[in-house]
Amino acid sequence: MMRLLQRLFGRLPIGWLQLTHNRMRFAAALTGVAFANVLVFVQLGIMNSMATATLRPYEFFRADIMISADDANALNEGENVARQWLLQAMADPEVTDGIGLFVTNLPWNRGEQDISLTTFGIDPARPGFLNPEIAAQAGLLEVGDSALIDRLARGIPREEAASIRPQTPLSFETKSRTLTLYGTFAGGGGFGGDGYMIVSDQTFLALFPDRRSTAPDHILLALRPGADVQAAVTRLKRLVSDPSLRIRSYADAAQEELAYQQTRRPTGVIFGFGVLIGVLVGLVIVYQVLSTDVADHLREYATFKAMGYGPRFFMGIVLEEAMTLGVLGFIPGMIVGSTILKVMATVTTLPLQVTASMAVVVFLGTVVFSTLSGMIATRRLAAADPADLF
Repeated sequence: MMRLLQRLFGRLPIGWLQLTHNRMRFAAALTGVAFANVLVFVQLGIMNSMATATLRPYEFFRADIMISADDANALNEGENVARQWLLQAMADPEVTDGIGLFVTNLPWNRGEQDISLTTFGIDPARPGFLNPEIAAQAGLLEVGDSALIDRLARGIPREEAASIRPQTPLSFETKSRTLTLYGTFAGGGGFGGDGYMIVSDQTFLALFPDRRSTAPDHILLALRPGADVQAAVTRLKRLVSDPSLRIRSYADAAQEELAYQQTRRPTGVIFGFGVLIGVLVGLVIVYQVLSTDVADHLREYATFKAMGYGPRFFMGIVLEEAMTLGVLGFIPGMIVGSTILKVMATVTTLPLQVTASMAVVVFLGTVVFSTLSGMIATRRLAAADPADLF
């Protein structure tokens, strides 16, 4: 390691030698930096999983424009939308088709465990609004009280989910009715429920008799191929009579919900603060290590300064120490953080993992806060007189 640093800096790696002179302190410093990295990795992993879980249900459907109530910040929030607005929207020459989308959470009592399934009601005769995996099974939903279940839902054993098919369906009771599961699709547990389920709009209305077919939760619209989505949105805002409706592209609706979940919901804000706390912990730890090291070697620094070495020399030594701590502390932090996220993913079925982009961001962040700590730690040396340091 010393030879590598000596070739890299073109001089004796004084910073490395000072750090490794006291091995116990060096090990403690690396542990502290690694701990800060673990905090950041775990919090970022949870934030990324929130993003993935938030956008996942949008992947179940295919649409160009979505019409929602003005208070619908998420798919399962907000008032209902009158179907008459669908009829008005169909008057636009670019709109080729539209359906109502129903959504709510449905309980499933599995003996000792209750799970909650975010349930969507759609018209199975319009498979063009469904992704290929679900569209291929849409015909199964035309049978009354039939459903497709999320095979990755929490609380459902994988082997049990794998056995669900038209030849071997699975039935359960909910809302005083018996639903029969004829197929599965890939979803996964989220923060608002344990998984997903898709039924026909008629089955949905039978499960929730207080709901009306004339008032879905959202309206999905399809445009002709090649149509300008944003231009169509602008026209529909003038065409539809209710100015309070949220008319936006389907892609914008997904991104707006993601921003809402991350910045306005308590869970997203807490995870964001968790990342900030991890960075601050790392900053304080590295600063404390470097400032202590500077204090322990004041006489040596004073000698160098009396010999004519300038601030850049001292900055180079301390930054060398900071970079060493940052790089070597990052490696065990990533390993431990990745292991923790894998365990959490197994328990929660959330999409928790360390991605390449996350690793790059954390590594660069570690180097930056280590460098910043080093710059702060050298302030005493920059302005001090050599005689004052002895």
